Amino acid sequence: MLAKRIIPCLDVKEGRVVKGVNYVDFQDAGDPVEQAAWYNEQGADELTFLDITASLEHRDTVLDIVRRTAEQVFIPFTVGGGIRTIEDIRDTTQAGADKVSIMTAALLNPEIITEGAERFGSQCIVVAIDAKRVVGDEENLGPAPDEQIEWRVYTHGGTRPTEVDALEYAMRAEELGAGELLVTSIDADGTKAGYDVELLRRISEHASIPVIASGGAGTVDHLYEAIDYGKADAVLAASIFHFRELTIRECKEQLAARGVPVRL
Repeated sequence: MLAKRIIPCLDVKEGRVVKGVNYVDFQDAGDPVEQAAWYNEQGADELTFLDITASLEHRDTVLDIVRRTAEQVFIPFTVGGGIRTIEDIRDTTQAGADKVSIMTAALLNPEIITEGAERFGSQCIVVAIDAKRVVGDEENLGPAPDEQIEWRVYTHGGTRPTEVDALEYAMRAEELGAGELLVTSIDADGTKAGYDVELLRRISEHASIPVIASGGAGTVDHLYEAIDYGKADAVLAASIFHFRELTIRECKEQLAARGVPVRL
């Protein structure tokens, strides 16, 4: 079995790492370059950098910060936010990214997934899915029969709803050439109450490409649940690492003790 990956996430806004709850109420979490160097030293398997307001503000990713961050890491480095064209993918990889995470553009212009995979390899193309749970036509976080639960895709940094079903979209993204799926629960994001493992499980059971769990990590138990029940191939987290509540080493050791294959 392939080792499960632990991936710290740098949500960057106005040049600083930030962390919010449900995509609002952001608090400062440091300098992205310094944080990247720290995670590289601490044994992170990969690093993800998301310019979280680039699409909403209709601008390109801040490539200068990407370049300086990439200089500090010697592990796979994914960059997302504001990537709308093949030229953006090229510029981002030239700035030091190994992969690009595409969300809004992939939904509005699906051809970018296929063309990006053909030009740069499918391993370079991560399709990000920001999803919110609904029951029928209403947002709902509480208990409900499994058959009634759906998840709708949101765009522009999780601020704009669509009628697109998250599971169907995940399958379509794979068909178009995506190499990985970055699945974030908007409901759980920043709460530290656990991932939406049902969402993860449903997508993982239908996808043959790796699924990265995002949104809600607060304890090692949550990481384990995302991998065990949610069947995720990797777990992405921010708050617990940025504010030094847990170290990557501690998480890996505890996961390994439960039988999860990790790189120590």
